[in-house]
Amino acid sequence: MARLRAIAPDRYVTAQPPPSARTRARAQAWEQLALPVRAARLRAGLVFSPANLAPLAWPRNVLVVHDAAALRQPGAYSRTYRTWHRYFGLQCARRALTVITVSEFSRRELVTAGGLDPERLTVIGGGVGEHFTPGAPDPEMAARLGLTRPYVLTVATADSRKNLVALGPAAASLAPLGIDLVWAGDTRPYFARAHAVSGVRSIGYIDDEDLPSLYRGAAAFVLPSRYEGFGLTCLEAMACGTPVVAADRGALPETCGDAALLVDPDRPEELARALVRAVTDGGLRDRLRRAGLERVKRYSWDRVAAETHALLLCAADGS
Repeated sequence: MARLRAIAPDRYVTAQPPPSARTRARAQAWEQLALPVRAARLRAGLVFSPANLAPLAWPRNVLVVHDAAALRQPGAYSRTYRTWHRYFGLQCARRALTVITVSEFSRRELVTAGGLDPERLTVIGGGVGEHFTPGAPDPEMAARLGLTRPYVLTVATADSRKNLVALGPAAASLAPLGIDLVWAGDTRPYFARAHAVSGVRSIGYIDDEDLPSLYRGAAAFVLPSRYEGFGLTCLEAMACGTPVVAADRGALPETCGDAALLVDPDRPEELARALVRAVTDGGLRDRLRRAGLERVKRYSWDRVAAETHALLLCAADGS
């Protein structure tokens, strides 16, 4: 959003719910009731909403729908959440002037599972922040989190589609090598909670400023998710020079390309073998590092902002 304003400061006004409305229910009420009123007062040409929902009372919306997970993986969410997104969310997308999504995979899913018009769907992949770079990890961060041994990292929320349970055999295979398997992430009220994973150490939610160092300190990064609309954490790890092992499902093959080892997430033993290779095979590690650093060059936020701005101009001008 800051980059959009920098491109054309006279064309963008940022609106967000007040601190008193930052709970999910209150924020959505603000989006549906207060935001259209503000847009009318500003005589806005359109409202751009970057997080799956838009104000239905406003007739000119452009929104970003990141994936069709609530349609394809309903068991991963609470009943309230999946009902809201399967009905209200689809209404928002169908009424929008145009919809941005983050991968060709998500575009296909929104057409087949959501019934969206493919002519009104544009793919603009996400970006990786400039602070995700190779380098030495911060020893103070490692000490604060108790990371005293080598570790393989996963960063994911605690919902069932992330398939964290598949990491159990990997943790058992890494332990004799003196390597921990560390999970950074938390649960949220609208997710159906995932099962606990034996041998995987949880360090909870990690603040944004600590994430680059956490990636840099990892011997490898793993994401065993069965369904991803994009796979940003894989790119963040690549940008930090960390070898990546990822599932061969969803958008992950599209996002990672040949810069990751792609494995079947429903074969935990295969996943374990791939992780052992990623931490012990020096030639493979070097190849994945080089390929990852090259891969992330195409995922800059400047590109995202430029492509989004061009699309918004077309939508605002009706062309």
